[in-house]
Amino acid sequence: MKDQIRPKGRIEVSPTAIASLVHQAVTSSYGIVGTVPKNLATGIADVLSGGSHRGVVVQVRDGKIIIHLYVVVEYGTRIAAVARSAMNVVKYTVEKCLGIPVAEVNVHVEKIRISDLD
Repeated sequence: MKDQIRPKGRIEVSPTAIASLVHQAVTSSYGIVGTVPKNLATGIADVLSGGSHRGVVVQVRDGKIIIHLYVVVEYGTRIAAVARSAMNVVKYTVEKCLGIPVAEVNVHVEKIRISDLD
């Protein structure tokens, strides 16, 4: 009879830690030049119900992760392609690092940055 490995405890990753991981992934995505904090006047319930990190709000519901990204996109890029790429990068990164399914990644383009043409 094989010895069964029984966990001697559990591992918890806070929504704030997940948000930090997500922030790192999204800011390294093509076409994303930054993130902006969600307007706390309209989003206080989201922040209180999960974790946040400048421009990233994470909620964990029923063992699944829901992520909202508030991003700044570089002018001249295809916004839909940049947003789709950010969604894929974030979903892949979180699922690979944590092994927890990501139910949603919602990208909110808050600003467009026009680089200096000098």
